[in-house]
Amino acid sequence: MTELSRIRNFSIVAHIDHGKSTLADRLIQLTGTVAERDMKEQLLDAMDIERERGITIKANTVRIEYPARDGQTYILNLIDTPGHVDFAYEVSRSMRAVEGSLLVVDASQGVEAQTLANVYQAIDADHEIVPVLNKIDLPAAEPERVKEQIEDVIGLDASDAIPISAKSGLGIPEVLEAIVHRLPPPKGTRDAPLKAMLVDSWYDPYLGVVVLIRVMDGVIRKGDKIKMMQTGATYGVDKLAVLKPAMVDIAELGPGEIGVFTASIKQVRDTRVGDTITHERKPCAAPLPGFKPAQPVVFCGLFPVDAADFEDLRDAIEKLALNDASFTYEMETSAALGFGFRCGFLGLLHLEVVRDRLEREYDLDLITTAPSVVYHVRMRDGTMLELHNPADMPDLTHVDHIEEPRIKATIMVPDEYLGDVLKLCQDRRGIQEELTYAGSRAMVVYDLPLNEVVFDFYDRLKSVTKGYASFDYAITGYREDHLVKMTILVNEEPVDALSMMVHRDRAELRGRAMCEKLKDLIPRHMFKIPIQAAIGGRVIARETIAALRKDVTAKCYGGDVTRKKKLLEKQKAGKKKMRQFGRVEIPQQAFINALKMDS
Repeated sequence: MTELSRIRNFSIVAHIDHGKSTLADRLIQLTGTVAERDMKEQLLDAMDIERERGITIKANTVRIEYPARDGQTYILNLIDTPGHVDFAYEVSRSMRAVEGSLLVVDASQGVEAQTLANVYQAIDADHEIVPVLNKIDLPAAEPERVKEQIEDVIGLDASDAIPISAKSGLGIPEVLEAIVHRLPPPKGTRDAPLKAMLVDSWYDPYLGVVVLIRVMDGVIRKGDKIKMMQTGATYGVDKLAVLKPAMVDIAELGPGEIGVFTASIKQVRDTRVGDTITHERKPCAAPLPGFKPAQPVVFCGLFPVDAADFEDLRDAIEKLALNDASFTYEMETSAALGFGFRCGFLGLLHLEVVRDRLEREYDLDLITTAPSVVYHVRMRDGTMLELHNPADMPDLTHVDHIEEPRIKATIMVPDEYLGDVLKLCQDRRGIQEELTYAGSRAMVVYDLPLNEVVFDFYDRLKSVTKGYASFDYAITGYREDHLVKMTILVNEEPVDALSMMVHRDRAELRGRAMCEKLKDLIPRHMFKIPIQAAIGGRVIARETIAALRKDVTAKCYGGDVTRKKKLLEKQKAGKKKMRQFGRVEIPQQAFINALKMDS
């Protein structure tokens, strides 16, 4: 057993690309936790897609043994957290499991929007925070300026921030000493009833569900009967281990320690993140304060390109949902696309990651419909409906008003791009809340509608600021606005996959853009095809695809003009009949391209 005074639990928080995973690599390497031959870049990023995109998606943990300069050997439990706004819930739950944080700031880039968001989560969790300035060996590094920025923007004392280069290993021993001497040891009582927090869980094909826990009080041993306090389910512990990053079996976990156990749990759904685990016979008095489950904010339909792949898609989605509790799905059908699933995601990056994993790991070809958010439809009789798919909009005569989700967006941007950013936010129906400066960089806070952000806001923001802006958001609530459902009609038939919710003032622009796009994508037929955008019964935009024409008079040479007229009249009647019964074939590619909205 390890004394509490010799355990340190900490997480690494930072903005995207400021070097969290690289710092974790160096800490693991310097302490010899992993043999040199097994070391690789971004050791804790296990998924292919994490390594490929160079981002962290799942918070990962590792136990490090460190012989300090004072002659004691300390046990350090490190949690490497994601930097992306979509995975902020991973950060919030990792924070509750540890007592301190290393705040990594890029010495050339300074404090970014996500740095702020993550630090505030650490401060909310009462963490001791040690600032670390990374990439100190870059020619553009300005450590003094960045220290001032940390003090001005975040309000942390940065006078003893540690300058390091995680890539070359410079300053890493100082970081280890700071973890031991500046971060507090955990608190906990060994003799109290078991109280452990469920931090994360994932599915292993050989072991079943593996559960990551942080023990607050008491001891958990192999063979114990445990109980989950939220679900009330009981299990017997089969295996206890610590992660170094590979599993190493251990006899018991005491207070302050972080480890994993397996207990023949069949589904990840049965383990709720934030749940309290205790002994079945001798439970603890009260559960730990849990935290809110992740709420999906962006919804879109996933359909197989080939309808025969539907069963494969169902299997793949079920398997993926085993590991990702924040991803929700339900079956839906569409007249144009057949059977598929309506899925909920935490944001656009989460959507991309899930789609990439389905296509890559399960070898599927998918169509993704336009992403939409959840609207609240207030009915005349006082009831409220949640609208996930614009195609399910109820009859407008019964609707009192529609509310949409709003977000508070924090954007940090160099001064020279400020005008473009303000214009972009105004165009997206934003309301400016505050504008402050930290050195030559502006920090703008806007109140924006989420459905304007979901489409391509982030891409537009990056392009107008040449990649220098950083962006972070939090959902604030719902507000009423003048929203309408826009339907696209092809040959007077509504196409459900293309209907969307738009603001009344924007509807005409959006409708016209969509019609023009479809005009180029749908092939010509033997009859002319109208493409219309409509709100309720009113058409607001129209394009017409001209008919292909066969020259029926080719065989007439000379003779009376009535012969030609007779043939042309016959053709005209035929086309009229065709238009009545004619089916417009819309190729699959046309849907895929039409759903890629550009500004």
